[in-house]
Amino acid sequence: MDIGGIDLFIVVAYLIALPIFGFYFKKYVRTEQDYFLAGKMLPWWIISMSIIGTNIGAYDYMGSAGGAYRFGIAQAHYEWIGAIPAMILSAMLFVPYYWKAGVYTVPEFLGKRYSDAVRVIEALLWGLFLACVLGVFFWASGLMLNEYLGIPVYFSLIITAAIVGLYTISGGLAAVAMTDVVQLLVMFIGGIALTVLGLWTVGGWSGLTSQILPTHPQHFNLFLPLDNPTLPWLGIIFGLAFVLSPAWWCCHQAIIQRTLGARSEWDAKAGMLFAAFPKMFIPVLVVLPGLLALALNPHLAGSDMDKAFPWLIKNLLPHGLAGLVFAAFMAALISSVDSTLNSAATLWTRDIYQRFFVKEASDRHYLKVGRILTLVFVLFAIAFAPVTKKFPGIYVAMQTLLSIFQGPTFAITLLGIYWRKANRWGGLFGLLGGVGVSSTLFFTTEWSFLYIAWWSFIGALIITVVVSLLTKPEPIEKLEGLVYGLVMKEKGIQDILEKRAEGDKKE
Repeated sequence: MDIGGIDLFIVVAYLIALPIFGFYFKKYVRTEQDYFLAGKMLPWWIISMSIIGTNIGAYDYMGSAGGAYRFGIAQAHYEWIGAIPAMILSAMLFVPYYWKAGVYTVPEFLGKRYSDAVRVIEALLWGLFLACVLGVFFWASGLMLNEYLGIPVYFSLIITAAIVGLYTISGGLAAVAMTDVVQLLVMFIGGIALTVLGLWTVGGWSGLTSQILPTHPQHFNLFLPLDNPTLPWLGIIFGLAFVLSPAWWCCHQAIIQRTLGARSEWDAKAGMLFAAFPKMFIPVLVVLPGLLALALNPHLAGSDMDKAFPWLIKNLLPHGLAGLVFAAFMAALISSVDSTLNSAATLWTRDIYQRFFVKEASDRHYLKVGRILTLVFVLFAIAFAPVTKKFPGIYVAMQTLLSIFQGPTFAITLLGIYWRKANRWGGLFGLLGGVGVSSTLFFTTEWSFLYIAWWSFIGALIITVVVSLLTKPEPIEKLEGLVYGLVMKEKGIQDILEKRAEGDKKE
């Protein structure tokens, strides 16, 4: 099916309008806080929509559809087991501590809790990871534009980078959050339209299963056997549910940064909590299309499986609607890229440059540095994008990168907030030891990234506890406002004092 003129018009109009809309917010960016945290003025509903817009990106539309094409509905675990419980956990037990600490980044919080060494290592790891993930996103855009419009992959990378870079560099988090809101609406409209038409074409759910089951009998099994090299059921439970999922929703800078820009603690918690509701329906938009593509075209192989989603758009939808759904995909792509880009610049500006190179400078200076780093990350991501070809799918590429350090990060964050005896040496050696475990397993075994994430988490947990018990504890003054037990105790004392003060007034 050839692309129609109306489709091309919709896509081009959308890609032109988006940076103009984001560029509009440049006038509100005057300080470092405006750029990185939107002036701490984001209400809960914008935070919720921005979180979903950030999370449901190109790797979901391309990667999840491609994963469903390969493995079946087991891919949906990343949206259910891998999201809902962890989002509630993050909203109630992690976000309040980040927001109260008044930090810009998760590594900054860990620096307060442990030491500058932990802060720098985390910032370097997160910065490099986010830059590499940007490359994965750009590669997804290349595959999409190549399949749908016939544009060469590398040229499409430059187009995407130019569009996103323009408004992210100028408008900061405010531009990112507001464009996320618009893009989320476009994403849902386009995704629902594609799914409904696809089901109608294959004859509903019964028609879908009857076409797939004879050749792929495990594609409708929610849990895959232990010998599955990518999504074994034991790895799903321990690696995804217990480690990668909470690490993503409780420690991921691009996700948490929206809550740090909240106008109040309530908005921060509510923003994360309410985002869990639309998240429950995401598999319909990103997993089901992969099964529909398999039913209609079972001949995709290798990396072409990641083209399942754009193939559906091009060959299933009528002119006009195809352009709208393609715009929805670009919305998902750009929403992920802009958020990742802004978070990476925030990390290295706050946690590395400002902390160790120029400690005291004007807001304008740090604002300029943040914009320069944003441009640097764009260029690095373009160079890294082709490396994505070395992994069995876009989604696996990103999850594999995460498994290297997400387990150790979650371990020291969890112990840092909920165990007062965790100290600077425990956090440092736990982080380094956990990354060492994951790196060793990655290069010496053929284990699924889910198992690697689990054992790196356990290793970091044990190392942090043992080293903390063998070394000097942190002074109580350092832990104020950062540790759960201490905060609760202080709150109880404060309540008693307030009641006494009220009693004195009455007397």
